[in-house]
Amino acid sequence: MKKAAIALGLALLAGASLAAESGGGLRQFLAARAAHDAEVARTIWEYAEVGYQETKSSALLQQELKGAGFTVEAGVAGIPTAFVATAGSGKPVIGILAEFDALPGINQDAVPERKPIEGKQAGHACGHHLFGTASVSAGIALADWLKKSGKKGTIRVYGTPAEEGGSGKVYMVRAGLFNDVDAVMHWHASDVNFAGIDKALANKSAKFRFHGLSAHASGAPEKGRSALDGVEAMDMMANMMREHIPSDARMHYVITSGGSAPNVVPDFAEVYYYVRHIDAKTVESIFERLAKAGEGAALGTGTTMDYEVIGGTHNLLANETLAKVMNAKLNEVGGVAYTPGERAFAEKIYATLISPTEELGSEAKVQAFDFERPGLGSTDVGDVSWTVPTVGLRTATWVPGTSAHSWQATAAGGISIGYKGMNVASQTLALTGRELFTRPDILARAKAEFETRRGPDFKYEALLGDRAPALDYRKGVPGGN
Repeated sequence: MKKAAIALGLALLAGASLAAESGGGLRQFLAARAAHDAEVARTIWEYAEVGYQETKSSALLQQELKGAGFTVEAGVAGIPTAFVATAGSGKPVIGILAEFDALPGINQDAVPERKPIEGKQAGHACGHHLFGTASVSAGIALADWLKKSGKKGTIRVYGTPAEEGGSGKVYMVRAGLFNDVDAVMHWHASDVNFAGIDKALANKSAKFRFHGLSAHASGAPEKGRSALDGVEAMDMMANMMREHIPSDARMHYVITSGGSAPNVVPDFAEVYYYVRHIDAKTVESIFERLAKAGEGAALGTGTTMDYEVIGGTHNLLANETLAKVMNAKLNEVGGVAYTPGERAFAEKIYATLISPTEELGSEAKVQAFDFERPGLGSTDVGDVSWTVPTVGLRTATWVPGTSAHSWQATAAGGISIGYKGMNVASQTLALTGRELFTRPDILARAKAEFETRRGPDFKYEALLGDRAPALDYRKGVPGGN
């Protein structure tokens, strides 16, 4: 079944890529890898391993790179599933980011109606199985091109775990793994094909833990102090805070532990918060107020509270110089062409969407270059972008109008619709990388723009402080251990 699903439409994809060949062999190389890449992506889709627990997914991608002649250093930055794979030598050094973590609780089969897979606790609802696979494939293509062309330069593929809340790249930045890199490329699964000035919000997250006293909730309630009361009091104050924070800020939470039985006063409760804004200093300010609300909640309920910062990421620092290069290469590759079977699948998915912002058919187009495209999510790519000139793109791996973190995204990512968008990404990354290796003037302009945008007084500080990687942040939740 897996191979049948992968084969659907890949012959057409490869034929179109070969016919359009103008990338010095790179597009031909990646078209020839399309079916193999689809198998790798589908395998990681089935693994669906959450942040810092992506043992099999990371090993598979490392195996791919080692087989292509890369030297792989695993377990970097104190993270067992993180790695850096290197091929070539000398300058320039071009990096490609590869993500591979899944999301807990979003479980879906690769079908166009809601159908969870029994016994599965996580899913690739953000397309990181495609992300990691395409990035690795593009890296392999560039390494092959460097070798055959005799060009000087180093290609590095960074295996970056736990993007979903774990801030894996932040620890890799903090460890200095990007210090000698000239430019970094990344991409993401999406419902559109876009390479422009993308945005993302700075983010700080923490688990607030309340401790109380257990007692019989009916027989001796006066002897208890409810930790859950502390969580609920904090949440109430946080919701009142919303009126008094910037309108473009975001603050959201989930109660991760609230007690075990109604007749037992909970002696432990935990709530997990995210705070987001485009400006990192504003995030810090709102977070400090949120922590004060937690202290007040503990005081008012006779409990105690402590918190652990889980993640923290900067916003994305734009680089117009690199974005224009990547936009040109995406337009060279083009969008995604559906087969009749894929179109039927897409129509069924589209019928389940609420107020879709894109129309069916837009997957075949490349969005116009845009300086003001909104971005309300967060990513640890942001910290990389404040360290080295960085550029990214998105491709239509999902049915137009699909939201990330949805069952519809999980479904499309497990069939040829996802694999075709993934191949668009790998080709675009490879063509952009070749341009950077052969055009030192582009890298010089990108570096100058980077320094100007960052400012002369900028000093990088991780929003998560000096804590060690939160390797257990997904443990104890569905999809974790």
